Amino acid sequence: MLAAGSAMAQGAARPADPKRGAVIAAQGTATVPACAQCHAFSGASDSSGAFPRLTGQPAPYLAEQMRDFASSKRDSAVMSPIAKGLSASDLEDVSAYFAAASGPFPLLAGPDAAIIKKGETLAREGDPAKGLQGCNNCHGPDGAGFPPRIPYLAGQYAEYIKLSLTMWKSGYRKNSPNVMKPVADRLDDQDIAAVAAFYQQIRNSTDTAQ
Repeated sequence: MLAAGSAMAQGAARPADPKRGAVIAAQGTATVPACAQCHAFSGASDSSGAFPRLTGQPAPYLAEQMRDFASSKRDSAVMSPIAKGLSASDLEDVSAYFAAASGPFPLLAGPDAAIIKKGETLAREGDPAKGLQGCNNCHGPDGAGFPPRIPYLAGQYAEYIKLSLTMWKSGYRKNSPNVMKPVADRLDDQDIAAVAAFYQQIRNSTDTAQ
């Protein structure tokens, strides 16, 4: 479950400890509930869209999102209080745990092939008429991600991708305002549904638990 070695905790005096992070994921702390209650112990979450897949995401990316929640740069009625309740070491440890974890990709029914094909075009080529580059330019070949800062989209749940893009478009999600906000503004609802469907049906090749 845990990869050899630990990422160095940013601004901390010790390396991040994924084994300690596993305890936080499973049991929580004195001030916050267990991550597993919503994200599952493996970080695989579910397909509802409320909870993203965390399994195998880069630790620096996960830690950055938690710091954004804590500062309300990324606001969430659920995650902001949790992030504020974690110490800097807690945050780094649990991020390192989920980055090293593995978890299954559930079998999900997909939309029709035409929607996925449209999403594939947006992901790989973009839409020149809208001034859009392909999503893969930043998120890697078919959404594999570019660690340490760019998350994978391959295998991420469509409902969560749709929710995130919609929140950027509406201005509710405020982190990454210079990158993701301009992209989301150029996508209509059909574009968002298509690209989300395309990425959901691709499996992250770095996760062997299929």
